[in-house]
Amino acid sequence: MASNKIALVIGELTDTGSLDSITGELIAAASKVTENIECLLLGAGANNAGHQAVQLGANKVHTSEDSLLTNINIDALVEASHQASSQISPSVVLVGKTLIGRDLAPRLAFRLNVPLVQDCIDIAVDDDDRVIATRPVYGGNALAKLVCNKDPQVIAMRPKTLDPLPADPSRSGEVAEISLTLDANVQKVSQIERITEEQEGEKLEEAKIVVSVGRGIAGPENLPAFESLAKTMGAALGASRAVVDAGWLDHSYQVGLTGKSIAPELYLTWAISGASQHMAGCTNAKNIVAVNKDPDCNIFKESRFGVVGDWEKVLPGFAAMLSEMGIS
Repeated sequence: MASNKIALVIGELTDTGSLDSITGELIAAASKVTENIECLLLGAGANNAGHQAVQLGANKVHTSEDSLLTNINIDALVEASHQASSQISPSVVLVGKTLIGRDLAPRLAFRLNVPLVQDCIDIAVDDDDRVIATRPVYGGNALAKLVCNKDPQVIAMRPKTLDPLPADPSRSGEVAEISLTLDANVQKVSQIERITEEQEGEKLEEAKIVVSVGRGIAGPENLPAFESLAKTMGAALGASRAVVDAGWLDHSYQVGLTGKSIAPELYLTWAISGASQHMAGCTNAKNIVAVNKDPDCNIFKESRFGVVGDWEKVLPGFAAMLSEMGIS
């Protein structure tokens, strides 16, 4: 660990102004390469959320609640992040590969005239005090280790690949407003309307239990059985890309390389073969339990428990077992 290296975490806030989970994950990643962790929080609620970031391991939190930084104004966020990075002069900048981070990270790297390493799942420090970023390549079939030779090293981390450090309420750190010069002219795109989709149950990427279905369930007419199972187990419903591409479920349900990354305590899959693109989204699941009629399918290699059988025959017995256990 390099104690003299400054890591700047560009955190995110939820719609309610609290600290988004990706911020804690990024702070945990930063702790693997340095003891000097600074965090940038932008938008309404940043000052209050700053104390949460300190409890999770940040030494100093820079905040701004400028009105231009609300409503996911990406132009203003890029400008603010650039100004903050120039003031702080970090050796490494960590951004989440989220809806916001996908836009922010490449634009910030361009502004700083440095390379960007995308979709990383781990970081470390080499013998030359450079940050080594690990990312999946070839659809998750291999891992590449990359080192940038120019500071700051800008790294976009895949969500749900690292657990946040335990919160320590006794931790002390500085939370202070950073001086930024933001002009309305920086905004090239204006938000006309925002439509919030109704969320039933826990968000897929935050769920402790996920019940996921693949193309092998045969058709959308069979989805209600799994929706009922997920509700019974207090789980979120997920799906493979094949299910989403077929139009059986919305893209927001997709788990995988081009979908969402999840890290549940239990990942229960039905009729999912376990292609590398899908497994890339659930590598941090604590326990994978798979049901598939093909004994040679890839997902059994990654599962803690597996059931070889047709889902139509296994599901009724599984549901009955849950009922016997008082789960209904």
